[in-house]
This record gives sequence, C-alpha cells and structure tokens, in this order.
Amino acid sequence: MDRTLYLVAYDITGDDRLNQVRHFLKGYSTGGQKSAYECFLTDGELKFVMTNLSGLIDDAEDRVHICQMDDRSRTHVLGIALQPKNPEYFYVG
Repeated sequence: MDRTLYLVAYDITGDDRLNQVRHFLKGYSTGGQKSAYECFLTDGELKFVMTNLSGLIDDAEDRVHICQMDDRSRTHVLGIALQPKNPEYFYVG
C-alpha cells in the first residue's frame, strides 16, 4: 500500500476543538510536536482525515494546512528531531 508523507499543521482557537484535533491526528502520525504532525497516509486515509478535520474545526476561526512532502527530497532536522520514517504497519485506534 503506497503511503505519502504529509505535514499537517494547525492553528485552532478553541480549547475543546484543539484537543479533538490533536487527539485525532495523533492516531495517524508517526511524529511531530505541538501543532505539526508527520503523517504517512494512503489516498483513502488522506480523504478520511480531511473529512474528519473539516467536521472538527470552525471554518471561520481555525486553520489547518496539509502539505504533501516530496519523497525525493531529504528533510533537515535539528536538535533531537528524528527523520520521518514510514513504518511497516500502522495501528490506528
């Protein structure tokens, strides 16, 4: 199953919505911090994530950016950051 690396970054103004978005994205992420998560997603998972996030946010106040990362490019990390890795399998739950 082909998975693509996406960087999902968000700015949510309401605490309840923020916690819901954070909890939801942690189920799909392999890493990240604070308001940005690295997610390896199939096309179907990407659609599912986008649909669910649309239902969690307030369109007038919140913002979510989903950026597809080019797998030909090398990421640069600093400090204790680790290179994103596509695991053999995911447990979503």
